Amino acid sequence: MSCPCARVRRVGLFGGTHGNELSGVLLVRHWQQDGAEIQRAGVEVKPFLTNPRAVERCTRYIDCDLNRVFDPESLGRPVVEDIPYEVRRAQEINHIFGPKGSDDAYDLIFDLHNTTSNMGGTIILENSRDDFTIQMVHYIKNALAPEPCPVLLIEHPSLKYATTRSVAKHPVGKYHI
Repeated sequence: MSCPCARVRRVGLFGGTHGNELSGVLLVRHWQQDGAEIQRAGVEVKPFLTNPRAVERCTRYIDCDLNRVFDPESLGRPVVEDIPYEVRRAQEINHIFGPKGSDDAYDLIFDLHNTTSNMGGTIILENSRDDFTIQMVHYIKNALAPEPCPVLLIEHPSLKYATTRSVAKHPVGKYHI
């Protein structure tokens, strides 16, 4: 369980994990050009385009789903010529924002996605025991009220997530249409 009093110092804002989901891509590009609205004193906020080749082609991925290769096997693969693009990209992201599971990892990663489902603005959480993300979701829901902001908990007791956001100490997914 995380300490609810731990200070958040570094936040990653990811867009383009799936290259055909353009809302996050547009936001990240906007924030890369003018990050004034996301900057806060004492917090490093880094907007980041996660899968630029897939974004360039406007396709979900090039070789494999980037949002499924942040597992120990993929992150530990030797870099060879025929390594899948997304596996290599996962290693790069893990180097910049991780390493996954370490004290040096970014505190929080918001991974922005689109969906064709009628979910509206939905927050995805992977852990109901993370006091920080539970308190953050409570804050977000109150700030957006009366607009609804559903929370989808995809927690599984024996599953270790291999998502882009799982590199952070506190992973959060955000889906919208």
